[in-house]
Amino acid sequence: MPKNMTFELAMEAMSKMSLDEINASLADLTKICVCGKCPSYKGTGETRLLFCVTGKRALIQKEKGCMCPACPVTEKLGLRWLYYCMKGSGKEQAGL
Repeated sequence: MPKNMTFELAMEAMSKMSLDEINASLADLTKICVCGKCPSYKGTGETRLLFCVTGKRALIQKEKGCMCPACPVTEKLGLRWLYYCMKGSGKEQAGL
């Protein structure tokens, strides 16, 4: 996906991908995701990442700081929200 893409354009581009392409893209995004280093994530017992795509998780219950603005996934997908682990995926927060 091109750099400086808006979230809506990123979702449109993904909608045109095959399932294999989507899975490969998600694997690549997971590799650069910083959720595991986030203060809100640490110590919760959570093992999943990429909440901006997968949505909120019950194990994460306290906002202790959000690293989403500094995450490479944010720039790559044109994300503009915070606390995906608690508030929902980009699609959920965008109302898509």
